Amino acid sequence: MNKKLVLENGSVFSGESFGCEDDVICEIVFNTSMVGYQEIMSDPSYTYQGVVMSYPLIGNYGMNDEDFETKKPSMSALIVRDYNHIPSHYQSTNTLSDVLKQYHIAGLSGVDTREIIRQITQYGACLGVITDEETPLEKALKQIQDYELKKDAVSLVSRKSIEVYDIEHLKKHIVAIDCGMKQNIVRSLNNRGCKVTCVPYNTSFEDIEKLHPDGLFISNGPGNPEDVKETIDLIKHFIGKMPIFGICLGHQLIALAYGAKTYKLKFGHHGANHPIKNMKTHQIEMTSQNHNYAVDFESLKDTPLEVTHINILDKTIEGLRCQKDYVMSVQYHPESAPGPIDSLYLFDEFIEMMEEYRHA
Repeated sequence: MNKKLVLENGSVFSGESFGCEDDVICEIVFNTSMVGYQEIMSDPSYTYQGVVMSYPLIGNYGMNDEDFETKKPSMSALIVRDYNHIPSHYQSTNTLSDVLKQYHIAGLSGVDTREIIRQITQYGACLGVITDEETPLEKALKQIQDYELKKDAVSLVSRKSIEVYDIEHLKKHIVAIDCGMKQNIVRSLNNRGCKVTCVPYNTSFEDIEKLHPDGLFISNGPGNPEDVKETIDLIKHFIGKMPIFGICLGHQLIALAYGAKTYKLKFGHHGANHPIKNMKTHQIEMTSQNHNYAVDFESLKDTPLEVTHINILDKTIEGLRCQKDYVMSVQYHPESAPGPIDSLYLFDEFIEMMEEYRHA
């Protein structure tokens, strides 16, 4: 079916539909990863977003049963230059198009993804609609104009009940606040001897305390961090009472809990090749990132938080720490999936922090 992407600035990109053929309105962002489209389309942080892949060939290795980052993907759309409907990989069990149909995610191929990305970098992340080729431009723009950005993304993707990922030879027990948590975070903690109890984003203080965790983990997730007041209040309650580690949205929520501020980036960081500087070791790490918001530098002045990592490209904050409260956070994804594994050591640092707290 012939479809087109209409951006809110009036630009039109004609292509062909794959996946779900329903019309969809969403925020359009781009991702610079060359591989990992399965992990990207199943990352809950892309809720209500359409992702333009900068790498041109997508779908060539199909989809397997192991690499999903969530049980129910919630991306709105995937926009690519060339879609390969005949995958070639020994682990492939399905095509990307069939999986997109299963989860009602729109796909658009055959468009000039380079030009779309140029426009996003020039004008910023914007709303767009994927609709039939015959839809009048005026109607499409009216649909975009009438669209209201949703603020319920975290409540949509957070699990509704407690789930436990237990292991043998237990070293630590971690309660993970699920704001849209990627599954590889659980695997990364399990691999280090940590039992992980995942709880909904709005779990009460009392219910968490009853679990007697050694540490609290705040996950990644979609949307504006200021909309997740329940989790901010949770963090405020537990600061100083147990070690806390936050990733991506969790990093922003920790900053807000300390009284700092966040702001929306022009077009966000989405990809598996973002360089950051570790301010302690002065080493450069290549990182996997997926976020639209960042922590404001100036707002940290009245907080006890210190900056631990900086983005080399735009100098935004990529890591924070409060030594006295046993709190640490990073803006990027040390668990990768997809992406480099330069930053896996952060999970080890979290375990060391829990040990230090226990002996303090």
